[in-house]
Amino acid sequence: MRVGVCLLSIVGFAVFLSSKETPPRIVHEDEFAVVGIEIRTSNAKELTSDGVIGKQWQRFFQESLLQKIPNKASENIYAVYSDYASDRNGEYSFTLGAKVQPGSVPPAGFVLKKVRAGNYAVVTSEKGLSAKVVPQTWQRVWVMEDQHGLGGVRAYYTDFELYDQRAADPQNAQVDLYIGLK
Repeated sequence: MRVGVCLLSIVGFAVFLSSKETPPRIVHEDEFAVVGIEIRTSNAKELTSDGVIGKQWQRFFQESLLQKIPNKASENIYAVYSDYASDRNGEYSFTLGAKVQPGSVPPAGFVLKKVRAGNYAVVTSEKGLSAKVVPQTWQRVWVMEDQHGLGGVRAYYTDFELYDQRAADPQNAQVDLYIGLK
């Protein structure tokens, strides 16, 4: 009987632990630059048929824009959120591109966006369809932000998503969201 109670307690504790949000890890990033294509949008707009982020991704791949970015630091794709009007409810700039070597100049039709140096909370998505797991991860970020669970106050300067080798298969992708902290 004691073994059964002990086992039940262990199982209950494991369920309790798995129901808690894993706290993000905090990392320091030095300033870097991303060259890519940019649009202005808001989360409210993205929830409607007028959303533009999906269209930016489509254009990025259809026009093979990653291959047109010179001086890439790697083949990883970065989605940078910057120039916030206020907070998650306001407009922001969305830049989709690649991290580049210092001193790089964007080619015509591209912009260069600086990602600020500072501390970032890293929240990792589940594995799955990137168009599904990334928005779900942003929802987790907003809950953590509301519950003061990011490890600091959100800065609303620059945030970014990192699409590395774990995101090579968009049907089974895993993406890191870097949330800038004050």
